[in-house]
Amino acid sequence: MPPSHLVELVNEGEHDNLEFKERLERDTHLEQGRLQSLAAQMRHRVLSGDGIAHYVVGVTDDGGFEGIDDESFEETMEVLNVVAAEAEVALDDVETHDLEGGKVAVVTVRDTGGDGEHIVVGTAGHVDHGKSTLVGTLVTGEADDGDGGTRTFLDVQPHEVERGLSADLSYGVYGFNDDEPRRMNNPLSKREKSDVVRKSNRLVSFVDTVGHEPWLRTTIRGILGQKLDYGLVTVAADDGPTQVTREHLGVLFATDLPTMTAITKTDMVSEERVEEVEEEVQQLLKSVGKIPHSVESHGVETAVEEMPEGHIVPVVRTSAVTMEGFDVLDELLRRLPKTYDDVDDDFEMYVDRTYQVTGVGTVASGTVKSGSIEAGDEVYLGPTHDGEYHRVEVRSIEMHYHRVDKARSGNIVGIALKDVDDFDVERGMVLTSTEPEAVREFEAEIMVLNHPTRIREGYEPVVHLETASEAAVFQPDDGYVLPGERDTVKVQFKFRPYRVEEGQTFVFREGKSKGVGTVTKTL
Repeated sequence: MPPSHLVELVNEGEHDNLEFKERLERDTHLEQGRLQSLAAQMRHRVLSGDGIAHYVVGVTDDGGFEGIDDESFEETMEVLNVVAAEAEVALDDVETHDLEGGKVAVVTVRDTGGDGEHIVVGTAGHVDHGKSTLVGTLVTGEADDGDGGTRTFLDVQPHEVERGLSADLSYGVYGFNDDEPRRMNNPLSKREKSDVVRKSNRLVSFVDTVGHEPWLRTTIRGILGQKLDYGLVTVAADDGPTQVTREHLGVLFATDLPTMTAITKTDMVSEERVEEVEEEVQQLLKSVGKIPHSVESHGVETAVEEMPEGHIVPVVRTSAVTMEGFDVLDELLRRLPKTYDDVDDDFEMYVDRTYQVTGVGTVASGTVKSGSIEAGDEVYLGPTHDGEYHRVEVRSIEMHYHRVDKARSGNIVGIALKDVDDFDVERGMVLTSTEPEAVREFEAEIMVLNHPTRIREGYEPVVHLETASEAAVFQPDDGYVLPGERDTVKVQFKFRPYRVEEGQTFVFREGKSKGVGTVTKTL
């Protein structure tokens, strides 16, 4: 028997945003004239439902639950995806039920929207300096309870919530309609995230990194692999800048990422202590050649004009409890321009995560580095351990739980791939419209930031490049490199090749030793 809510939906009868389809076939329904007719019908259903329509698959026109087999269901879903692309809408959710006669499904179709400007901000800072709480408060507009309550909207693993420590990258999003922020009551709600993406004409995505020192590699992955527009480093007023603060700022500045700093927890200390910490932050920024800009003293206008060029680093005093400074952060995030636009280049996205979704298949997620992609496109996936790339088809695209028919440079998306098993896709691989070479060895100019002695031939750090993290062997041109020096080195991955191109920035580390580099030539 079908579930009661499905029976109720079918028995509701005629609704302008409800459509029954027993099955759809490629040969019949994708013919040119028929495709246009189905697309017009779908567009009408979506508009009649104020942006949402429901297609019930496996049900006859008179409401009979016939059901269809798995092969017919897959074909029907492929046809619906093509029709949705033609109608400039997207399949947003698929609820499937296995009945005696086969599968029955309710497919939610939505107006895609979300075509406005989209900036991506990476947060960093020491553990317990309020990164996740700050983002949670921004996306909800709700004051924190003083115990990090709003941060639980971002830490998705139970052990993270229990310990109050983030262990992996997490994501948040809010938007703007002209001057007004569009926030969420519950950022864990997939539907609310989808609505923010669909209804905002400016979107701000947060990549919330990890502040605990043992997970520095995860923080580096968040900074290097997510195509960020801006960095945001938090410094707690009760603690002040720490060694981890310095390391995170070092990675952000080494990649030339425009960055702002937020002094958090100002409600917990005296005004004198806040001023003392702000002075420490300013001195730290000056020591690495940056110009600190107190937004409280000098306003938002200069920060908006100068920060994207990397000339200044805005400093904002904040409290998630009293909401001090959050109007300033809103103003900055509403007005700061996107720092790049590579939409006219070839499509490329480095894979950061992979997972399986029932009814969809294998999904590769990451931030689109360049170009654009649409559902139905064919792209290359790789390289594999033996250096091969495989041609795969894009089944569908999702951005913050909102199905879209197209993604472009700077969008954080999940891309469902047709006929690909999850073990075929690994972090560090790339999806690209043109087949590149697989690179095992390259030349680079490096600078050693921290090392107890000198780096010699045969030095074996871990190289973090985009979303890849791999052990590598260094061969300095001059035989060795001292801390603070620059030199040209040959770098060879130890175990497998990756997609590498000239101009890419990478970080290398081994224990407490760290450095940065830029690829100058692939070999």
